[in-house]
Amino acid sequence: MSKPKKTPRPKAETPKGFRDYFGVEVTERKAMLDAIAEVYHRYGFDALETSAVETVQALGKFLPDVDRPNEGVFAWQEADDKDQGDWLALRYDLTAPLARVYAQHRNDLPTPYRRFAMGPVWRNEKPGPGRFRQFYQCDADTVGAASVAADAEICAMLADTLEKVGIPRGDYIVRVNNRKVLNGVLETMGLEADATRDAVLRTIDKFDKVGEAGVRELLTTGRKDASGAFIDGVGLSETQAGPVLAFLTSKAEQAADTLANLRNAVGESAAGAEGVDELEEMAALLAAQGYGPDRIEIDPSVVRGLGYYTGPVFEAELTFEILDDKGRKRQFGSVAGGGRYDDLVKRFTGQAVPATGVSIGVDRLLAALREKGRMASEARGPVVVTVMDKQRMADYQAMVAELRQAGIRAEVYLGNPKNFGNQLKYADRRGSPVAVIEGGDEKAAGMVQIKDLILGAQIAESATLEEWKERPSQFEVPREQLVAKVREILESQS
Repeated sequence: MSKPKKTPRPKAETPKGFRDYFGVEVTERKAMLDAIAEVYHRYGFDALETSAVETVQALGKFLPDVDRPNEGVFAWQEADDKDQGDWLALRYDLTAPLARVYAQHRNDLPTPYRRFAMGPVWRNEKPGPGRFRQFYQCDADTVGAASVAADAEICAMLADTLEKVGIPRGDYIVRVNNRKVLNGVLETMGLEADATRDAVLRTIDKFDKVGEAGVRELLTTGRKDASGAFIDGVGLSETQAGPVLAFLTSKAEQAADTLANLRNAVGESAAGAEGVDELEEMAALLAAQGYGPDRIEIDPSVVRGLGYYTGPVFEAELTFEILDDKGRKRQFGSVAGGGRYDDLVKRFTGQAVPATGVSIGVDRLLAALREKGRMASEARGPVVVTVMDKQRMADYQAMVAELRQAGIRAEVYLGNPKNFGNQLKYADRRGSPVAVIEGGDEKAAGMVQIKDLILGAQIAESATLEEWKERPSQFEVPREQLVAKVREILESQS
């Protein structure tokens, strides 16, 4: 009889494209989300939590449209009968679920409906450096308001949010454009609904990376990329490419001049002229609220999505410099984006419903704050009550209960108490600010020892023996003064 094979042990590894988040990272994210929610709430937006799972039909076709419906999303078929079961998928953003919610509950919701949502989204895409299959988004949207006042409000709120979380004025800019202007430019070129139009749109989206000369080459004969590989051009003539380049380079020092340049770029297009009018109205509304071009500016190079947006579009870009992996200086780049999408709810209702919103990339924004040194680099752990006698665990639990009831984060050491040094090593690994010690002698005398671990570490690194005497890091106090002394040390550390 053959010996049964052992079941192999599972590998303890994170799935490709995913990652784990530990204490300080979770705490930092929560603090940021709380700050963002405070601004959104102040602007009158209500919180909404939607299911992480939607039907593939509800998610729509804003990811690749292929024969297999789970391309680009994590999807599965609900029923055992593979011919009849519904396809379900993890949400890939927070906007598609909003469209479903509004269509489903529109008779019970106010119009306009203003909501914000925060949470993870999932995309079944190839992961790369800094690119994960699960990440957090933080959205705010207004559904049911056709006025560009709603778009202007979103832009103002985005600027306020960036400042609230710690990005100072001068380190960011919210850039605004309008898809109707771009559509007007394409109309003047005779490119309204064909493959060439899509190729032109993809090329425009590369303006930030390759500049005017690069876009000109890509629109016409093609160009070599940084690796030396040749990229075929769209095949337009220089004359045909002219309106696109005029559009992309129409930004001027003053908003009025930019708007004038855009009017020239759209020519006789009614849709393009409407887009310029909307930009002009947004600029006036923002100026009336005190949002000048140092915070929010009109910038024709903002394109965003190819088929999603129908009007104003905007991006928040961080303008300070960082060093890339090769030590080269570059701007941090975009951390948020959004715009008007008037056709999304229509998929469910058959009726056009105006909507506009913004999505903040939480992980990108956290990375930016770390670059600016505005996030804590170390987690502050709890006060640790050490165990000198395991027979007196009730005494130690009473101490920790007093500390917790006083609002102080604290824990009793629950490992093997035999080696006291290991208890202090544990406290150090936890980033604990204070250790509480009560041995038999202290118990008999009604005293406790309280050790300032932060100061103790600083003294051990740099102080002389005399400074040890002048700056004690361990104190003996009456047992009834435990909470007061711990609070005093914590306040001195902060």
